[in-house]
Amino acid sequence: MSKELAINDQIRDKEIRVISDSGEQLGIMAAKDAQIMANNKNLDLVMISPNAAPPVCKIMDYGKHKYEQSRKEKEARKNQKTVTIKEVRLRPGIEANDLNTKANNAIKFLKKGDKVKVELRFRGRELGHKDIGKEVMLKFIDIVKEFGEPTKAPAFEGNSMVVMIDPKK
Repeated sequence: MSKELAINDQIRDKEIRVISDSGEQLGIMAAKDAQIMANNKNLDLVMISPNAAPPVCKIMDYGKHKYEQSRKEKEARKNQKTVTIKEVRLRPGIEANDLNTKANNAIKFLKKGDKVKVELRFRGRELGHKDIGKEVMLKFIDIVKEFGEPTKAPAFEGNSMVVMIDPKK
């Protein structure tokens, strides 16, 4: 449904299909007659499907309807989880203790439910030894494998090797 629905006097169509407040079809009638029916019940005539032929209108309490819609949207926002991507940067010549420290940081992120982007940067002559970088990356993935798994194999993006690690469910 669109945000702003046409209600009561805003409905300009001559003939409309009308649905009662209990949900039953009342048929096609003049908009004025439908408006009179809605007024007799102290309710609003709301156009719920303007693109139909003829347009569909429903007799309902529009204020209550808007309130329920806002509650549903608020509940949906509360229940959605935002996925954040944390980044860990490595170098091909990283020592074992430094690698373990970086892996422990990545494990912390994965435990929280965040995705981790591991980037291994090559500079200068290091680009000639991509095999060393691949070993470091595989060692890193092996350390964090019980908390997360890579979405795909490590790939090169320019001067760096990148892999995304998703947390295990």
